[in-house]
Amino acid sequence: MKPRLLSLLRQPTAYTSSPIRPSVPLRNTAPSPHISPHFRCFSSTPSTANWLFPKRGHKVKSRKGRPRVPTGGSVRGTTIVWGDYGLRMTDHDRRISAKQLSIGAETIKKRLRGERYKLFMRVCANIGVYTSGNEVRMGKGKGTFDYWASRVAVSKIIFEIKGEMHEKVIRDALRLAAAKMPGQYEFVRKGDPPVMGITKMTEGMNLENMQRPRMPTPSLVSTADRLPATSAP
Repeated sequence: MKPRLLSLLRQPTAYTSSPIRPSVPLRNTAPSPHISPHFRCFSSTPSTANWLFPKRGHKVKSRKGRPRVPTGGSVRGTTIVWGDYGLRMTDHDRRISAKQLSIGAETIKKRLRGERYKLFMRVCANIGVYTSGNEVRMGKGKGTFDYWASRVAVSKIIFEIKGEMHEKVIRDALRLAAAKMPGQYEFVRKGDPPVMGITKMTEGMNLENMQRPRMPTPSLVSTADRLPATSAP
């Protein structure tokens, strides 16, 4: 064997030099005195969850279902929480896809480009939608996964905006976003009354008044007076 080849074999293979790969100096593996022994090489802060698909991913096929109907007097999700202005659905409940929600959010960002603001999303696309191909017979399961969607109940807040801008600018941005998504929406401000179903809980309107019958309950005496008189046989 040639002497040059023997000298190359004696060198560590991880640090051999060649015209393509130059020699790499050995790395000092000794611990640095400036690094604490309890130092972590990764961030312990949890990553921000994506609102366009659930964290658990696609594991179990979800049912089609229906949006939540607050029959017990709940007004959750109908008022502004973090922002100053928001977009609230006034139409009946709908199932909005993740793509439509993303288009609405991108429309707001394009309209408010260059402004100082913060956008809050109050819904999450966590419902899987499954479809079958064309000309497929009924049965044989739910089909394959198609896209993520969100069940949005009536009077639900979709977006909230907080920033140092004029109200007309934010109103215009939310108007453009509402035109890109299915359903009808309204512009709301922080402090507006909550909504129970489709009724706004203004002054003098509470849960007791909502549960009260619209027509007074007739008494037994008034009912007997309206009945025709009958004679004994």
